[in-house]
Amino acid sequence: IDFDLILEHIEYLNSLVGEGISQIEHTARGARLRRPEPLPLTLYQNGIVVGHGAFRPYQHPATQQCLQDIMDGYFPSELQPHYPDGV
Repeated sequence: IDFDLILEHIEYLNSLVGEGISQIEHTARGARLRRPEPLPLTLYQNGIVVGHGAFRPYQHPATQQCLQDIMDGYFPSELQPHYPDGV
């Protein structure tokens, strides 16, 4: 597994969503700036953890699909149910 290449693709995807850029959040008394909550992805020698989920070995089909989506330049399709309007 080429961790450097995975990280390069993740940095590209983060740049697409404006990593570090605050968004306007409307409140009852006006508005305030808010940074989007990051979704951690932890890479280990033998697997990954997405968010606060369970450890998933690289041999697991869902893990392979997640990494393939990233390598293809897409956000992992498994995130779609949690983010139906996009990231």
